[in-house]
Amino acid sequence: MSGGSVIGDDDQLDSGIIDIEEIQAHGIGASDIAKLRNSNIVTIHTLIGTTTRKLLKIKGFSDAKVEKIREAAKKMLPTSNGFMTASELGQVRKRCVRISTGSKQLDACLNGGFQTMSISEVYGEFRCGKTQLAHTMAVICQLPKEMGGAEGKVAYIGKSPSFTTVTLLTSIDTEGTFRPERIAEVAERFGGQFTPHLRGQSLTTKMMQELTSNEMQMEMLENLAIQFATNEYRLLIIDSVMALYRTDFVGRGELADRQAALGAFLRRAAQMAEEFNICVFMTNQVMSDPGASAIFAGVDGRKPAGGHVLAHASTTRLLLRKGRGEERVAKVVDSPDCPEREATYIITTGGINDPDKA
Repeated sequence: MSGGSVIGDDDQLDSGIIDIEEIQAHGIGASDIAKLRNSNIVTIHTLIGTTTRKLLKIKGFSDAKVEKIREAAKKMLPTSNGFMTASELGQVRKRCVRISTGSKQLDACLNGGFQTMSISEVYGEFRCGKTQLAHTMAVICQLPKEMGGAEGKVAYIGKSPSFTTVTLLTSIDTEGTFRPERIAEVAERFGGQFTPHLRGQSLTTKMMQELTSNEMQMEMLENLAIQFATNEYRLLIIDSVMALYRTDFVGRGELADRQAALGAFLRRAAQMAEEFNICVFMTNQVMSDPGASAIFAGVDGRKPAGGHVLAHASTTRLLLRKGRGEERVAKVVDSPDCPEREATYIITTGGINDPDKA
């Protein structure tokens, strides 16, 4: 892998992303920096957020060398001690962008859409529009900000062996439901109003590796760090986050291992969301809890998979369910800045839309 910087000096000041090459000025050798890059540690924030135990696994890294590297990184990051004032945090959060869902009603519930620098999760049973919402946002993200977009690229990692994507994407489609033709249909709805550097590229194809295990899912997430460090991406779609964990870990005996692996994956996704100013949008499956509805009348017996580990990792959480006729209902279950409320939407050829657009 080349040792060159992936982001320019001017972009570093605007984005807050500091390339790993910068620690060379603090006495760290080029060979050690190359080893860090090969381990997908490409920025100073990522380096500081990496545990000492993980750094020691890099070939040739001793305790003394790891300590020297970490000290060099801390000199470059004033907030490396973990504290900043509320006003400083406010300045950082001014970089946040809200990405429209395609439905004005749903956007209103979310105060404008799903925001970057956080993890958002939608869960529900089959045929309620989870993947359709992901497809719609994959297109809208590329639009100008005045149209509800984020003027950025999208990541969408796939399971299908003939999976096609990127420029628009790099997807984590663990259910094999990503369809390039749906992206084309949704794009037609917006009349090709993409930002200049993305126009005509939304269906650029690239063969992707098939996802067959949760370990590969984690590896592909780590590999995205190099692309995210370019500051060109604004959305990472994971569809669905629990699919591989539910098949790789079976029974209560493996539950602790599953939750530990899931927690590590979500922690890395949250780090990427904050550092690279991206919206991590996850779809999730549900599981039945017959006892809940049997004991308490009116209680929904469908629970999101993933348990408390996933619940705590999600900043904004939506429940999607079927409504009357072709309508679907989205309910804000958890959010730090949105009250609990509902919105109605439909699934059209052009993606998610309001019921009056049927």
